Amino acid sequence: MNAAPKFGPAFTLESADAASLDQLRHQAMGCTRCELYKNATQMVFGEGSQKAEIVLVGEQPGDKEDTAGRPFVGPAGRLLDICLKEAGLDRSRCYVTNAVKHFKFEPRGKRRLHSKPNAGEIQRCSWWLGAEVKIVRPKLVIALGATALYSLLGTKVKLTSERGRILTPADHPPVLVTIHPSFLLRIRDLGDGEQQRAHFVADLHRAVQYQGN
Repeated sequence: MNAAPKFGPAFTLESADAASLDQLRHQAMGCTRCELYKNATQMVFGEGSQKAEIVLVGEQPGDKEDTAGRPFVGPAGRLLDICLKEAGLDRSRCYVTNAVKHFKFEPRGKRRLHSKPNAGEIQRCSWWLGAEVKIVRPKLVIALGATALYSLLGTKVKLTSERGRILTPADHPPVLVTIHPSFLLRIRDLGDGEQQRAHFVADLHRAVQYQGN
């Protein structure tokens, strides 16, 4: 396995104190660290094996995830499953979670439209994400989009300049930087969409070396 480039600025990912994912989930279900819990249906905690080699981190639950109580079960999650398979990764051997655990939205009639979490909400929820990473102790974390990247590595690391790279922070596992699959769903041009999807799959393929046989 090739050594990942060292990541310069120190950034400490603070975390809750729990001995297992079950214990952490129990703690997190009563979370009131930010205001998002007031309108969301439920806390959407991560899911997967505590022995997972790879942790996938998205932004926040969407409408489908908020209703189901599970991460990445909506359209972006289905696309992620397809792209993971194309990249040669087994989602069942990954731990899947989000930087923010409650759905933030704006009501529009009967619809609930996604609203981007702010810096304070991301920072407060990183308390849970940090503990998930600490407990699972994966070989690699994949940051899916800017919110996940901010939560893991702070504000100084930018998605555009670091996309496709594997960064090695001082205090937690290497981080592969890529886009969130929802970005692909918003592309209207067919040719551009296919090109961007191929790029995303190529990013994910870099993680194959971290998922053992």
